Amino acid sequence: MSYKSIIVNLAIDAAPAPIVKLGVELAERFGAHLYGLAAADVPPLVATGNGMVYEGEVMQIQRTEIEKRLAELRSEFERLVPASVTSEWGQAVSSPTRFLSVSARAADLIVTGGGDGENVYRAVDIGSLALGTGRPVLVAANNVEHVLAKTVLVAWKDTREARRAIADALPFLAGASEVIVATIDSDRSESVRYSLADVAAYLENHGIMPQIELLTGEADGDRLLAFARSIHADLIVSGAYGHSRLREWAFGGVTRTLIEDNGINRFLSY
Repeated sequence: MSYKSIIVNLAIDAAPAPIVKLGVELAERFGAHLYGLAAADVPPLVATGNGMVYEGEVMQIQRTEIEKRLAELRSEFERLVPASVTSEWGQAVSSPTRFLSVSARAADLIVTGGGDGENVYRAVDIGSLALGTGRPVLVAANNVEHVLAKTVLVAWKDTREARRAIADALPFLAGASEVIVATIDSDRSESVRYSLADVAAYLENHGIMPQIELLTGEADGDRLLAFARSIHADLIVSGAYGHSRLREWAFGGVTRTLIEDNGINRFLSY
């Protein structure tokens, strides 16, 4: 198993070089075709002295500015991608999350930087992306150009999402020097130990020899991140847990923490 088509998302307000270089490195590693995508949208309302109103002239100015920036990002993408990597470009004046979600049907993996939850018109919503695209999402730490994935922490929980994440992450796990499968269980129940043993056997069948860790304490994201840093993991693989409520995503504690922490690379799958 490998990734043969990778989308790299360029945020309109971020420097493009780090994420493009990361996308190129992954495309070279896996022999993948690279799609560069960028999008931003014009907010439908603007603030005036009389409140929130539609303002056609202001909206057109904003659209023109977005189109100019998208053209700059395309130029940077095409400059940074070497001829040895096959690639193509896509852009839209649209919701970044919606555009990326629709485009995901052409890819095995989505690569993006952390989103800005405060402005969904100019940055991707990581939670909605992870839960809504049907593709794994690699969320890079701030300004990284390489995800070596030499020490990978798999956050295990006996759920469909965690099983899906492990299967989706196999290309990274197969190339890692160390794979640690960890779960947090204060009760140390037999069922948890059995599930860890089954996961280890599954990975061994793929030529991956994992270490198993049963952690005590509260099953929350901070505990998981602390353990990841203690073993110097450079990638966390996790299922994404949440559900839609009134058109907004409500997340479990671990998923929420992983979405918000941009200090480590995260591989999320749903």
